Amino acid sequence: MALHLATRRTRLETRDGIRPEHFARGFLEDELMIWRCGSYSFDSRTPVIMGILNVTPDSFSDGGSYASVDEAVRAGLKMVEEGALIIDVGGESTRPGASPVSVEEELSRVEEVVRRLAVENVCVSIDTRHAQVAKACVEAGASIINDVTGFRDPEMVEVATSCDAGLVVMHMQGDDPRTMQDEPHYDDVVDEVATYLKLRAHSLEQAGVDRDRICLDPGPGFGKTAKQTIELMRNFQEFARLGYPLMVAVSRKSYIGYAYHIDDPKERDDASAAEALLACELGASVIRTHNVPLTVTSVEENLRPYVFIGMGCNVALVADEGEELEGKKAMLNQAISDMCMLPDSQIIDVSSFYESEPAYFEDQDTFVNAVVLLRTGLPPQELLRYLQAIEQSLGRVREQENGPRTCDLDILDYQGYVCDHEILTLPHPLLHERDFVVKPLLEIAPRHELANGKKVTLESVTVGKAWKC
Repeated sequence: MALHLATRRTRLETRDGIRPEHFARGFLEDELMIWRCGSYSFDSRTPVIMGILNVTPDSFSDGGSYASVDEAVRAGLKMVEEGALIIDVGGESTRPGASPVSVEEELSRVEEVVRRLAVENVCVSIDTRHAQVAKACVEAGASIINDVTGFRDPEMVEVATSCDAGLVVMHMQGDDPRTMQDEPHYDDVVDEVATYLKLRAHSLEQAGVDRDRICLDPGPGFGKTAKQTIELMRNFQEFARLGYPLMVAVSRKSYIGYAYHIDDPKERDDASAAEALLACELGASVIRTHNVPLTVTSVEENLRPYVFIGMGCNVALVADEGEELEGKKAMLNQAISDMCMLPDSQIIDVSSFYESEPAYFEDQDTFVNAVVLLRTGLPPQELLRYLQAIEQSLGRVREQENGPRTCDLDILDYQGYVCDHEILTLPHPLLHERDFVVKPLLEIAPRHELANGKKVTLESVTVGKAWKC
């Protein structure tokens, strides 16, 4: 099956996994959004490819592929050559109904594979729900622990706190992969999974785990029906709001078979790459995949840069007396609708509306503000022209600097792009001092760092006090 993936017009610079002493673009370590995994560090703003290496006889799509340690190690090294920055080694199948294996059997399958890959300077992840296996593999050189049970086991938490490995915290309904698909029920699958992940991450932090070691995985297909998983995947941006690196682990999953009508798991790679790409546009930063070269190509050729757009209005063209606030909101909603029509672009997330005090020129009405997160193939200056056309269509008149306006649309930050031109400066030079920009931006992108490496915080805010309305 071949899926058409539209080629973006602005290529995104790919980033490698980097050691702490080697950071791209010359930024300092504490200026980057980093996922720390032992001696390895990854910039979570750009997707990191994790290759799947199952050394099990019964995994759902590749069980029994590697009859020896030598074959498994060669397969792992081949995935690294193809572009994987992490190799995820698993010794127990977690498919529904799979027979459990003893700790001893699991260790016999994975420990030497982990050790030999680590010796080759590969960042190795151990996919296990058993504390003894995790501990032994970390001692053998693993830099990541990937726990499908979300570190609910106190012994697994103890392992996590006793090492510096990166942690993948996954959601799974129930306690056992064998029974996880027994009538899974959610009132709101997105909200419940997000709440669970937030609580598990906070629990690990309270136990002494550094926040920057934690990556979250919503667990597509784990204790979720196909329809529930689709709901999860189409709202992936909600998990980005939690402020941690996110893993998308959908490769060859059954929901893809359901959605794309593909029975054979091995025939789902194109659809898996498309689903992973969508998740990355919605905020995923680590892709777990069986087919590394296909996934690498899909991301490199098709992932569009993210853009943050600031919105403001303090003149409602149509509003009855006493309803001016709702009129301002209506103006911004119309602008959002117009942005939905931008070519090669997709709105990913929109903040709450904030009412704010006027800044710089204070003798005017209060504003309503918001921030929009967009993925776009439009180059920055072309995007600016489109936004100015939307402003004009909504009655924007530029008569007074910082004066009243029906609609103001500013490009705040464009991924990987820093410039200082007469018509456009990026990141926006006044972003940090504006409360009405910083609050809504951090609502949808906690811990965000701009294209120039500067963190977005409330510490430098001086103008435009804002509050949700």
